[in-house]
Amino acid sequence: MTHPLVEPAQVTPVTATEALRLADEGVRQGSALARVWGTGFTPLDTHLQGGLHAGDLSLLAGAQGTGKTTFALQAARNVCQRGDSAVVVCYEHTPAQQLERLVVMEAALAAGPSAPTQEEVRRRLSPSGSDLLTGLRDLPGAAEALEAIETYGSRLHLVPARGDVTGLQDISALARTAGGPALVVVDYLQKVFAGDIDDEDVRVARIATSLKDLALELSCPVLAVTAVDRTGLDARRIRARHLKGSVTLAYEADSIMVLQDKYDVVARQHLMYDLAGAAQHHNWVVVSVEKNRHGRGGVELEFRKRLSHGHIDPHGRVVEDQLVDERIHVEQD
Repeated sequence: MTHPLVEPAQVTPVTATEALRLADEGVRQGSALARVWGTGFTPLDTHLQGGLHAGDLSLLAGAQGTGKTTFALQAARNVCQRGDSAVVVCYEHTPAQQLERLVVMEAALAAGPSAPTQEEVRRRLSPSGSDLLTGLRDLPGAAEALEAIETYGSRLHLVPARGDVTGLQDISALARTAGGPALVVVDYLQKVFAGDIDDEDVRVARIATSLKDLALELSCPVLAVTAVDRTGLDARRIRARHLKGSVTLAYEADSIMVLQDKYDVVARQHLMYDLAGAAQHHNWVVVSVEKNRHGRGGVELEFRKRLSHGHIDPHGRVVEDQLVDERIHVEQD
């Protein structure tokens, strides 16, 4: 059986000496591949050596309700607030719904506990015949929220994506319109349209590879929210191996962060002997850095959840309580 000839890829080899010269030139000129986009979540940025790196694909996994969308949108907001750009390609929420989250988030950051909840803001944003400021003006922090969004709004691009049409080429084109390297957020990876590929493993592998290629080509970071499979949802502790669709995800990703409700992953003795403290665990989300090519993996951080007020407290800390670890031991009843 004969095989058709395949045209060789247009790749030019580079000697190590030339690569050294180019690296030196890049450092002198401020190479784009050396740039880092801080997420604004400390100490996560510390463990990621500053944040999300140009050319990297980072994955954000977790069960439903753990705050993945909030975390990703808040990171994009933080990037834009500091003067960079972000493109949020969201398959789950419309720009109007994302705006609600931003208003709630900014109001809470301005007014603290007295700020309105997302439900309160949603009611005020329903069609009423009045302008936006009039509808929100008596809510604590609302005026400050609108003013804050105005300061960075032109740099935050909210994309209403559809799983049946918005594909990899669209994401690439959108990322190029941001006016320079921008943080690209995809929420979420398994919904990206990738043509008529029935095999989920193959489809997810193609999406992950393409997003990694996009990050390298545009010298930007890509943060992709990803779903977990059924075994992960049934497990006491979600791990990188539970990412839905393909083991390729774990290989392509430069960093993998898993979000879980602290109550679900704290060791049982902390629940049995301190009932008052155990209830407080519901207010915290644990961010497990499962993979980190720029530093140490296996790091467990915790952040206070304020999801009803549209954000997660960025001032986190290293987890001191013992967490369950199915890879090491199984607790006995």
